[in-house]
Amino acid sequence: MDVSEMRIADPGGVRVANEGAILDELLQLTGAAVLELGCGRAEKTRVVAAQAATVLALEVDEIQLAKNKAIPDLPNVSFEHGGAEKIPAADASHDIVLMFKSLHHVPVALMDSAFSEISRVLKPGGAAYISEPVYAGAFNEILRLFHDERLVREAAFAAEQRAVVASRLLLQAQAFFLQPMHFDSFGQFEEQVLKVTHTDHRLSAGLFEEVRTKFERHMAPHGADFQMPIRVDLFRKPGA
Repeated sequence: MDVSEMRIADPGGVRVANEGAILDELLQLTGAAVLELGCGRAEKTRVVAAQAATVLALEVDEIQLAKNKAIPDLPNVSFEHGGAEKIPAADASHDIVLMFKSLHHVPVALMDSAFSEISRVLKPGGAAYISEPVYAGAFNEILRLFHDERLVREAAFAAEQRAVVASRLLLQAQAFFLQPMHFDSFGQFEEQVLKVTHTDHRLSAGLFEEVRTKFERHMAPHGADFQMPIRVDLFRKPGA
């Protein structure tokens, strides 16, 4: 695919899927040396580790990293501190680099450096799988009340385009899907979204009530369900 074909969103996309299914379709994880950037609570790390030979999972949030290091049942995973702009790994040391909804968290001024680093640590012919939330949907309408990510998501997409133009990476494919999200209650939303340790969400009492009110419009007897639109960009490092 040429950079001119890259799309930041697909308004007509209707496929509902969990990201694990998309991973299986686009990548061969079995036996691979995998690097995950911004592993968060290690939910996707666990999925990847079930197939990969080794996983180096990096996180910049020290609080979450300490929790990840205490995970007892992922022997092929190394949890380490590090960001995409300065990856603690050797040149050409990984078959696959993964970023699950974390590229837009990289400081905008460092996004180009992140792509230089991704290219550096990938083996020739290696794959970079980057998924990003699309700025649309009911969940985004709640999120943007207190954490509007439009500009950083646009900056992340622009950085991807520059990486292709600079031939650091070749664009192989794009995929769009709707990821189901469920919350049993507003309390669960508060714990999992408002109280994340990687971002300091400080809401005034008035804004907190506005967020609660908008969230509870989606509540049903079984909880609140959303479908978050996601874009996946699959790249290859030139060579091999």
